[in-house]
Amino acid sequence: MAQVRTASARGGGHDCDVLVVGGGIVGLSTAYAITRAAPGTRLTVLEKEPGPARHQTGRNSGVIHSGVYYRPGSLKARYAVRGAAEMVKFCAEYGIPHAVTGKLIVATERTELPRLHALVQRARENGIPVRELGAAQIPEHEPEVRGLAAIHVGTTGVCDYVAVARQLAHASGAEIRYGAEVRHVDRRPGLGVAVRTRSGDVIRARVMVNCAGLHCDEIARLTGDDPGMRIVPFRGEYYELARPELVRGLVYPVPDPAFPFLGVHLTRGIDGGVHIGPNAVPALAREGYGWGVVRPRELGGTLAWPGSWRIARRHWRYGAGELRRSLSKAAFTTAVRRLLPAVTEDDLVAAPAGVRAQAVLADGTLVDDFLIREAAHTVHVLNAPSPAATASLPIGREVGRRALAMLEEVVRP
Repeated sequence: MAQVRTASARGGGHDCDVLVVGGGIVGLSTAYAITRAAPGTRLTVLEKEPGPARHQTGRNSGVIHSGVYYRPGSLKARYAVRGAAEMVKFCAEYGIPHAVTGKLIVATERTELPRLHALVQRARENGIPVRELGAAQIPEHEPEVRGLAAIHVGTTGVCDYVAVARQLAHASGAEIRYGAEVRHVDRRPGLGVAVRTRSGDVIRARVMVNCAGLHCDEIARLTGDDPGMRIVPFRGEYYELARPELVRGLVYPVPDPAFPFLGVHLTRGIDGGVHIGPNAVPALAREGYGWGVVRPRELGGTLAWPGSWRIARRHWRYGAGELRRSLSKAAFTTAVRRLLPAVTEDDLVAAPAGVRAQAVLADGTLVDDFLIREAAHTVHVLNAPSPAATASLPIGREVGRRALAMLEEVVRP
């Protein structure tokens, strides 16, 4: 257990030892990890919304990812594999709805077969057991799904991530302030960080942790740091299946390795409903959950970032297909029918969308791993899209470890 002399022990003008900006699952997991590792640490969480988990955490498919897709040795691979097991245990301990359902990754075209075999190898390198299936074996798991071949991943599951976030908030013992949007940051070496919220409140801390998700690069710039990336928001649109009996569990296509999205998949959630999606289209605001949500300043920032145009040039064919499926329900249905031939356009009922906070470098590279950087008195989490919810417990421990090490340096006489 870390031995950190806290602000309360030393006195001084700080309101807390560690200030976490962002009340999504990563920020709350960080608070939980810090208070478990160093009891007595004074910790405050600022969340601009009236409750936790209102954005990426509460608007995803609810999947506990196994880690099969991610590059061996990457943070995503290591934390997803570890985090999946920990998330199941956490849900069981606190009575949070969850289920380990397993999933199929299905190849529907011959060109996908080499990529499917590559996933088998990647799964083995990441220590994940999988079973290869021929076309005749697919209906044993999913009677209505058709494909040329598939792999079955038994460790995948689903849970209620909003309930997980609420439990993390409660168990952390942190002071959590909702409706507290950060508007200004004053960082002074040797002293700490002072944050002013929209309401005019000022909170002084020795160390700040930036877990602001869709706004993490903006918070980084408020501290005076150049994050070297920008968040480019991608909206993921979902439908709910009117005939949920068509799908037993989770069914995924073989993903395109050139893009960090997993493709439109079928997910039976803990409530028994089946969601289909998401696609991936540019959002016109950081919280642009529909085409009608446009924020000119945020859109202008995205368009001014050179990486955005380089993405468009590099992936325009992929993007055109995603855009077509966004604007045409018939086109979306056609894409779903590759996996689930029995589905009709009438079976798809519009469901709430989500927005992925994707970090993009100036050269157009889509950051494909979790990105955590440190600066004076500050730890920034700059890329934490999927599978961050799955991996939130180990991510929180790593971010918390860095914050506590920084705190120990700050309070050392």
